[in-house]
Amino acid sequence: MTQNERVLADVYETFRHNPQEQYDVDQLENDLSRNQRLNFPDLVKALTFLEHSKKIVTDGQGKYQLNQLNTVAEGTFKANDKGFGFVRFDDESMEDAFIDKHNTKFAIDGDHVKVKIIAGANPWNGKGPEGQIEEITERGVETLVGEFHPYSDELVKSSGFYGYVVSENRKLKKYKINITDNGVKPQMGDMVKVSITKYPDEDQPDEMQGVALLTIGNKNDPGVDIMSIVVDNDIRTDWPEEAMDQANSIPDHVTEEEKAKRVDITDQPAVTIDGDDSKDFDDAVVVWKLPNGNYHLGVHIADVSHYVKEGTPLDKEAFARGNSTYLVDRVIPMLPFRLSNGICSLNEGVERLVLSCDMEITPEGKRVGYRIYPSVMKSHGRLTYNNVNKVLDPNNHEKLEQKYSDAAPMLHEMADLHNILYKKRHQRGAIDFEEPEAKIIVDDKGKPTDIVLHERGTAEKMIESFMLMANETVAEDYYKKHAPFLYRVHETPDQEKMQSFFEFVSAFGLNVKTDPNDVKPKDLQKIVAKTEGTPEEAVVQMMMLRSLKQAHYSPEPLGHFGLAAKYYTHFTSPIRRYSDLMVHRMIHEYADQNMDEGVQKHFKSQLPDVAEQTSTQERKSID
Repeated sequence: MTQNERVLADVYETFRHNPQEQYDVDQLENDLSRNQRLNFPDLVKALTFLEHSKKIVTDGQGKYQLNQLNTVAEGTFKANDKGFGFVRFDDESMEDAFIDKHNTKFAIDGDHVKVKIIAGANPWNGKGPEGQIEEITERGVETLVGEFHPYSDELVKSSGFYGYVVSENRKLKKYKINITDNGVKPQMGDMVKVSITKYPDEDQPDEMQGVALLTIGNKNDPGVDIMSIVVDNDIRTDWPEEAMDQANSIPDHVTEEEKAKRVDITDQPAVTIDGDDSKDFDDAVVVWKLPNGNYHLGVHIADVSHYVKEGTPLDKEAFARGNSTYLVDRVIPMLPFRLSNGICSLNEGVERLVLSCDMEITPEGKRVGYRIYPSVMKSHGRLTYNNVNKVLDPNNHEKLEQKYSDAAPMLHEMADLHNILYKKRHQRGAIDFEEPEAKIIVDDKGKPTDIVLHERGTAEKMIESFMLMANETVAEDYYKKHAPFLYRVHETPDQEKMQSFFEFVSAFGLNVKTDPNDVKPKDLQKIVAKTEGTPEEAVVQMMMLRSLKQAHYSPEPLGHFGLAAKYYTHFTSPIRRYSDLMVHRMIHEYADQNMDEGVQKHFKSQLPDVAEQTSTQERKSID
């Protein structure tokens, strides 16, 4: 290969590696000169050749970018109800491609497709690439939920179809799904789950065929609207018989044998602090002042992994669910109620198995020691946020239960420690969104009657502070042990989204001097602080959230941007999140097997699947 050919190949590979990057000649020369001796005229020749061969495009002002014309790539089709759509490519470095309604190949929303770029992007006027779907490689929708409409007897005979279903999904609403008569037989107005057997094509672009699998109920019956959404999102509501048999075989109390190898902390005045209507309690806390002036913070978490062993029916079902799903009027739990509200719930006055994380924290908020270990505890009080806030309010004189009087000195120390921890997080740049929580009130028929805003008080904030501290401590410990582990990560936001957000807030007179390529959490924290208490606070926070990446689970310690935390995991909610259950399982196994290499290899092979499943199920529950 000649020098010219080598430079040409290197220049083109630079563009291919960063297809959305806009380079100038100086930037290319700097980047390429790091690894080789570069002749400037050879670089100019290479750029001229690539431009003439339409491999790159230019703005005429010295900027160059890869020309994606005729590129073929795979991605997910996102349909618009007007017929056109966009493809989000698997290669995240590629810009979403517009798909005209005549170029969709009858793909429907969620299909995985192969796309050919038929018009390259023009980065200098903001126009993205345009594509043409060449092939549908995998269907994104195999089942759906909709309202059943029967055909007349005559039409049933002539068409062979029992009736048709119309999806509740706005992007699928235009399709008539003809129902064959070899499934269940719904009645007019019933909400049914349908398995798709034939998709739109050239002959029937607005129709599909399917089999009715399940009748959820009539659309006017109470609760059917909620359950239709649940079924449509494939949220599991029924328990396999084997999983229920396993749950029912678990004792409803802690046995002497189970307590034998654990630290007994039943004398510690640990309490649970939750909402008024909470039924399961997976975290308890205790705080006291040490003789050296530091704080002892104990965070004790229900040891679900003791009862849900790897590979058992309960474990397989919990993995499939991924997490509990919280709806307006009900909870679809990750674990059967016998566990979530029984033996795994830290109910007041009874012994429970927990994983403990004890931390010693200075008055400046620095953690100077910690210990993670299995123990047995007894909750000294089921406290509520509302009543704890009353205890902490110097102007409140309402008479409360004796347990609140007993816990009052510790609750005040907890509030002091929270203030210390909050200040420490704020100093490092954690972004604090102080949005009120909205609770929808429903009547006995499941119809919404009111929306109540709930402002978080000190009680809610201090429990959050303690859980964050425990999560960071556990994550850092296993990172430093170089053990395979599951992390909760929140990556640095994209430059383009940050640039758009900064331009947006400038309309409110906020002059942001931060480089969008090098955003730090503290930069966004300052914007939040500047808008606090202003009319634009809510919209600025909403646009900021949209500009950030979604948090997810990963075997890699990628850090948590929003919390400005280098190490972070989910350790504190194993009753309702499989990620936390997995973390507990690893902690136990690493301790029991003395960090055995075989155990590490075993978990390393599992973690990618666990990270993907828990991230996917979390998104499904949120949707």
